[in-house]
Amino acid sequence: MHKDKQMERCSLSLNEQSFPVIEQITEGMPGGFFIYRAYGDEGLIYANRALIRMYGCDDLEEFQRYTGYTFPGLVHPEDIRQVEQSIHQQIVSDKTNFDYVEYRIVRRDGEIRWIEDHGHFVRSDDYGDLFYVFVEDATERRRKAIDDARTAQLAQERLEALRALKHEATALKLVHEILKSGMWTMEFDRQGRMVGVNWSQDFRAMIGYTDENDFPNELSSWSDLLHPDDRTRVLDHYYATIEDYTGKSVYDAEYRLLTRDRGYRWFRAAGKLSRREDGSPITYVGTFVDITEQKKTDEQLQEQRKLLEAALDKAQRASQAKTVFLNNMSHDIRTPMNAIIGFTNLATTHLDDAALVRSYLDKIAASSNHLLSLINDVLDMSRIESGKVSIEEAPCSLPEMLENLESIVCGDLEAGKLEFSLDTSALVHPCVVCDKLRLNQVLLNVLSNALKFTPAGGRVAVSASEHPGGSEDTAFYEFCIQDTGIGMAPKFIEHIFEPFERERTSTVSGIPGTGLGLSITRNLVELMKGRISVESRQGFGSAFTLTFLFRIGEAPGGQAAVESSGHGGGFTGRHLLLVEDNELNQEIAMTILEEAGYFVDVASNGAEAVNKVCQSLDDPYDLILMDIQMPVMDGIEATRIIRALDDPQLSQVPIVAVTANTFEEDRQRVLSAGMNGHLGKPIDVDKLLAKLQDMLG
Repeated sequence: MHKDKQMERCSLSLNEQSFPVIEQITEGMPGGFFIYRAYGDEGLIYANRALIRMYGCDDLEEFQRYTGYTFPGLVHPEDIRQVEQSIHQQIVSDKTNFDYVEYRIVRRDGEIRWIEDHGHFVRSDDYGDLFYVFVEDATERRRKAIDDARTAQLAQERLEALRALKHEATALKLVHEILKSGMWTMEFDRQGRMVGVNWSQDFRAMIGYTDENDFPNELSSWSDLLHPDDRTRVLDHYYATIEDYTGKSVYDAEYRLLTRDRGYRWFRAAGKLSRREDGSPITYVGTFVDITEQKKTDEQLQEQRKLLEAALDKAQRASQAKTVFLNNMSHDIRTPMNAIIGFTNLATTHLDDAALVRSYLDKIAASSNHLLSLINDVLDMSRIESGKVSIEEAPCSLPEMLENLESIVCGDLEAGKLEFSLDTSALVHPCVVCDKLRLNQVLLNVLSNALKFTPAGGRVAVSASEHPGGSEDTAFYEFCIQDTGIGMAPKFIEHIFEPFERERTSTVSGIPGTGLGLSITRNLVELMKGRISVESRQGFGSAFTLTFLFRIGEAPGGQAAVESSGHGGGFTGRHLLLVEDNELNQEIAMTILEEAGYFVDVASNGAEAVNKVCQSLDDPYDLILMDIQMPVMDGIEATRIIRALDDPQLSQVPIVAVTANTFEEDRQRVLSAGMNGHLGKPIDVDKLLAKLQDMLG
């Protein structure tokens, strides 16, 4: 009789309406939780997700198939008898309806693990005698042999907690306290009116409050802290869930809440209602989770996503631009090649008309120079992207350099019937220390564009001005190149300095080019730590401004000019060795040199050149013109062997590289090998003869 009364005190109103609440709470538990019938097949009537994962199953169906959905199916076969005897003895002997056992389980993947089982024997109205069971993985504790006293203390704490489970609401509240998560519960009468609100202590702590005095159990305690931008949305969702008597709505919202000590923070709240048969609410239970850090991470990921999308867009634009570039290059290269081949054929059929042949040769030369310019642009861009361009500073006279620019483009000005003006009057210190070659290149690139895109009768103006720098020995120098040409659309200006970009291809505009010039210019300007900008209007022209911080320098010393008319003068009969493997190049070079009065011997590779030098003791060569890339032996190796010869009359012969490898690193390489000079291909006759005069003079 005593036992029956005790069971009556433990009788709970467990029914189907209780399961949504139990499921809402226990789904988020880190430990396992299940309910099973005390007698018969000891079948399970509920298992939470953590228990399913503990057995290595992916979902409830798989868990049911694997365990049979019975309590004996959960326990290791060797332990089940001992476990059931222990549970029975504990309840009968202690008369507390509580038990604690440890046993092994076999996961679906075959792994054996230990678990702790805290059980509570109760009677329910609808399901009869049941066990409520909390389980946790005890494998690590077993392995590490945690102190027995600590184990006993934890077990006692759990037993004390379980004694407080007099009905489902109390049990669910304990679960939340164990999990240290924010929680609320709200009770409603049969008319659907809210009659009670409870905020958990953990939730109060999350937002900086301590007890009911400073954060009362009232709905307004929470709603008054909602961010103004979130308030209407959150409250509408909250009340809509209560008023949905179909029971389909689930409250799930993210919002900002004003904390007491940390300002606004982001929370995610989820809640669910248990309802009566008529749909009216009974209990509204929910949880709070602080998601501020997650929000920050999401924002960072979103920002990274935007950056990646921008990078992808840029890459796609670059890929598309390169495709367009290759198509344009195919056209732009074939155009001068067609002119070279065509005019060469015409010249061979009109050899008796010297004037006409001369005209054809001039056009061949112009087309050749344009083709070389296209190739140089591509090579320059490649070297810039690979980081092989360096800045070499030296004294430079800006007025002199700008006047040289004018002389370079004077032919284009006359051909295009353009007005030109140059203004250097605002230069206080006209001599600076800079990379004259690169500065000349960027200004010439911009100036050439202005000439190309300005129709006949237009005007091009170049000005240079000086402004105070950061110290007495520096100044800012600003170069402005303006034209009255066709101008550019605003959309194109955004991409004007990107490689391969052209507003209109040469096919459409009739103006040749690669679309690399301004990209090369911008990169060189940045290498010189300068800035370049552009303003333009379609139909009204463009204005490019380049700004550099230069050190103020002294005027560079003058150099005697070499008159082209004197090339070769006084050097008739000088003995040269031409080392060149290509027969056509041999023929071109020999013709130029012999017409200049030199006596020329030829070698087709480096080994042959070394042999000829060794046999020339009776009549040593005055100078060797050495190609670099050749079969059998290259020019670098041949030079090293010659320099190592015992006879100084042979080993010290001047050697000048004549090669298609024209970059600065190529020049340094040949000089390091012991050569005395470097000339690039295609051969420039004036430069070749000037170099010979300089070397042999």
